[in-house]
Amino acid sequence: MADSVAENVASEAAAALNETMNGTEAVNGTARVPSTPEGMAVAYSSLVVMALIPIFVGAFRSVRYHKEQKESGEKGETMTSKDAAMFPIIASCTLFGLYMFFQIFSKEYINLLLAFYFFFLGVLALAHILSPVVNALIPASFPNQDYHLKFAQGKPDKEEELMDYHFDRKDLVCLGICTAIGVWYLMKKHWVANNLFGLAFALNGVELLQLNSVTTGCILLGGLFIYDIFWVFGSSQVFGTNVMVSVAKSFEAPIKLVFPQDILEKGLEANNFAMLGLGDIVIPGIFIALLLRFDVSLKKDSKLYFYCSFIAYFVGLLVTIFIMHVFKHAQPALLYLVPACVGAPLFVALVKGELVQMSGYEDSPEEKTAEGTANDKEGKQEVKKDK
Repeated sequence: MADSVAENVASEAAAALNETMNGTEAVNGTARVPSTPEGMAVAYSSLVVMALIPIFVGAFRSVRYHKEQKESGEKGETMTSKDAAMFPIIASCTLFGLYMFFQIFSKEYINLLLAFYFFFLGVLALAHILSPVVNALIPASFPNQDYHLKFAQGKPDKEEELMDYHFDRKDLVCLGICTAIGVWYLMKKHWVANNLFGLAFALNGVELLQLNSVTTGCILLGGLFIYDIFWVFGSSQVFGTNVMVSVAKSFEAPIKLVFPQDILEKGLEANNFAMLGLGDIVIPGIFIALLLRFDVSLKKDSKLYFYCSFIAYFVGLLVTIFIMHVFKHAQPALLYLVPACVGAPLFVALVKGELVQMSGYEDSPEEKTAEGTANDKEGKQEVKKDK
């Protein structure tokens, strides 16, 4: 159950919005301290570090998660090429739907509902990440006790298992700590609590969401490349307003990482934020994690493609920040991240002569059925007879 809950949390985090980097926003209408060069440098450096951590850690956790799935015989849900092609359309409908909701209904009530929704998701996501840390910190003398929670429907001889969850008191301690953080977020909407939930969403997304093949990843990133450009630049021409930026400013949920540019002047009470949408972390992140699993499959004790794409992401993020700073306008981060993350590893594979091997790699290749194998043999025999 823990993995299924975490997968749901990761999916919600990735699909909610693919927000782009934005300038600043006011909090509670209070006056903002103008951004200084030093404050901006601290804010954007912090955003870059916070973006890199979940991708790096999540990618290595995805290798372990995929290995555990194989050993248990569990077949995880992976994104197909059709799913990847449809995702930008679904994301566009979601984004525009949110925009219309904010135009029609009071955003205070909408954000109140979203706050409670993401409160539960955030607590579960954070608990999934912090559980090993909390377990390691709790002393051996702690009176631990194991529990087993099972939920099924139907008669005992024909019951259908809906939930089978094993946990202990250490897990309950971790859940209590994460719930306290969630209550802090609900009460104060503090940017630190927001970032804790945001980082948990991003790390879970990179770890648990699976693309299965490099081809599927290229289709997904290519579609979102167009999606990001349209909703940041093109939406102003079509709808008369920047839909993505408008939603990003109205949507109060931990689906973006924020860092104050006036933290040097106001400390933790700063309110002049720079932000980075989780979509700009999770979407390239799951592709980079796939390349790490491809590296592992080569069994060469090298992580060339992972580090190549990871460094490319870092450079693409720096370019995004630079362009945004120069033009003083919100930028579609995927405009710079997608060519970097896809182009760099493909170029390396082309140089090393491993492009075909990379494009043919699958995390979970579909096994042919006995009937399908027999049909293949019959087909080959017919071809031989014709010859």
